[in-house]
Amino acid sequence: MDSRWSDTEAQQYIARYVDAGENSDVALRVYTSRLLGGNPRLVLHGGGNTSVKTVQTDLLGDSVDVLCVKGSGWDLGDIEPAGLPAVRLAPLQRLEALNSLSDEDMVNVQRGNLLDSTAPNPSVETLLHAFLPHKFIDHTHSTAILSVSDQPDGEVICAEVFGDTMGSVPYIMPGFALAKSAAQIYRQSPDVDGLILHKHGVFTFGDSAQEAYERMIDAVTLAEQRLQAGRKSVFVSTALPQSVASVADVAPVLRGLAASDLGAGQWRRMVLDFRANSAILNYVNGEAVSRYSQIGVVTPDHNIRIKNMPVLLPAPEAGRLDAFCEAARAAFDAFQENYRAYFERHNPRQKMPKTMLDPMPRVALLPGLGLFGIGDSPKTAAIAADLAENNVETITDAEAIGTYECVSEGDLFDIEYWSLEQAKLGKGTEKPLARQVVAITGAGGAIGAATARAFANEGATVVALDVDRTAAQSAIAGIGGAAFACDVTDAACVEAAFAETCAWFGGVDIVVSNAGAAWSGRIGDVDDTILRQSFELNFFAHQTVAQAAVRIMQAQGTGGALLFNTSKQAVNPGPDFGPYGLPKAATLSLVRQYAIDHGAEGIRANAVNADRIRSGLLDDNMIAARAEARGVNEADYMAGNLLHREVRAKDVADAFVYLAKAERTTAAVITVDGGNIAAALR
Repeated sequence: MDSRWSDTEAQQYIARYVDAGENSDVALRVYTSRLLGGNPRLVLHGGGNTSVKTVQTDLLGDSVDVLCVKGSGWDLGDIEPAGLPAVRLAPLQRLEALNSLSDEDMVNVQRGNLLDSTAPNPSVETLLHAFLPHKFIDHTHSTAILSVSDQPDGEVICAEVFGDTMGSVPYIMPGFALAKSAAQIYRQSPDVDGLILHKHGVFTFGDSAQEAYERMIDAVTLAEQRLQAGRKSVFVSTALPQSVASVADVAPVLRGLAASDLGAGQWRRMVLDFRANSAILNYVNGEAVSRYSQIGVVTPDHNIRIKNMPVLLPAPEAGRLDAFCEAARAAFDAFQENYRAYFERHNPRQKMPKTMLDPMPRVALLPGLGLFGIGDSPKTAAIAADLAENNVETITDAEAIGTYECVSEGDLFDIEYWSLEQAKLGKGTEKPLARQVVAITGAGGAIGAATARAFANEGATVVALDVDRTAAQSAIAGIGGAAFACDVTDAACVEAAFAETCAWFGGVDIVVSNAGAAWSGRIGDVDDTILRQSFELNFFAHQTVAQAAVRIMQAQGTGGALLFNTSKQAVNPGPDFGPYGLPKAATLSLVRQYAIDHGAEGIRANAVNADRIRSGLLDDNMIAARAEARGVNEADYMAGNLLHREVRAKDVADAFVYLAKAERTTAAVITVDGGNIAAALR
């Protein structure tokens, strides 16, 4: 592993943060923390921690020796000085004289000695940093070092690899006991560059930020060199079907299985993140995958995010999806049953009984296809997938030089149900449409973009579809999600867009079929080509989109919502507007037909009847022409309704959101036009 240290960058960090009021120690601590956090082979998603012993000024103006250590909730990859809370060092160091210290007392002492009481909780490994004498200390979960230490004889292998440059610490759960043991082992060999925490990770230290960082790089390099020496071939491939089902076919099935039925038509959905590359396929296709994938996570730190192990599913054979669905359901049921048994085995020995966490898996392995991360949002699903890939790499390397082994099941339970670890995940109230995926067609237009923002504000994951991908990307700028080019009049293009959606997020729950355009002409004179073009976009495209969405919703088995943009022309035709109004009237009937035919599956179908939305279905030129025809100005035309108010794209978007949340409403039409009695429905 190459060092990424740069004298120039280090000086830039010093200049930047000293100007902001920090000292150079903290500036360099931020710099090398980011170097570590920017390398996924060292740490991932909040893993690892760093510290520096320095001097700061308290409220009274006194100089105080402090430990600036990574705070809970911060990630090394983008840490700022605020993520390194300063704790008075002397009281922490005095704790080493104690024989024992409860977690509660440890946290209380650490928080009680913060220079800033509003700072985040210091790392659970703060005392280990405090008890060691070095100025800069780095801790990572290097994949290479885990591969050599996660072995039945890991201590022996590490002694061969590192010699007397690294101390050896047997596995102990993080906290006071580990800190005290590590300090004692260090003092037996005070010339070491760091400590190997077996089946956990590695610490390195030094008098400078550069020294601690480069000692980490050197230690990892030695482990990497060992992994390349005497390496055996691993993972003989198992027999696979001649043809494997597609991600688009499989993902909605898994997403449905990962959802929890809350009753009364309510579901606790999950989001998926699919991964596949040569390393992953080599791993999941291995003949012995049922052994090495079910041993446990490579470092206990991963347990709180992806549980002890993934759910292992059969290879999904193309053309036999029913058989796969049945086998996958059995695998999910078995995983949950085993998780409950695991909880019952270990909960009785806890001082304080725990409440069982969600028993659903967070990673799914599929031979022939790849792996899925499972989470309550795209972010947590991606984190699960990242950690799963990290486990694939680490276990593959471990098996190449020996036999993979992790800490005991009991140790994994203690970490998973440790309140200090669970606190890292944070708890918060979910928004109403959290965990739901919404696909919006015509997302590049005013109504589509407003709808994307409105659904994102309610917590939904947004997929923007538009014939112009750049316009679709603009619609989700700043709100996240995904954007795909999609010509809704092309069935193959629609299928491809929904397949991409399944690969990104696992499926879809809400579809806003919004794409449309207005053609005009007196119906007795209009060219047949114009009428057919309008029907293609304003009717048949809605059917194409809805059909594709329904197939996914049926595979998920968790219901869904189809929302259509119809227009007042569907119920109140205007002169010379038949080419637009006729297909919209047909679409209104389509809405009701979907409500009738798919209501028993929990799939709702509703519509928004909008009129005179500037830069929406009516462009500015059309608005100007109609205003001129009526002898009024544009503003009067736009506000020519009972309320005398112009209707905005946001108002239409809010109506779509309302219908998405109206769990007991189907076959309904909401009118958003400021009041047009001729277009009013019952």
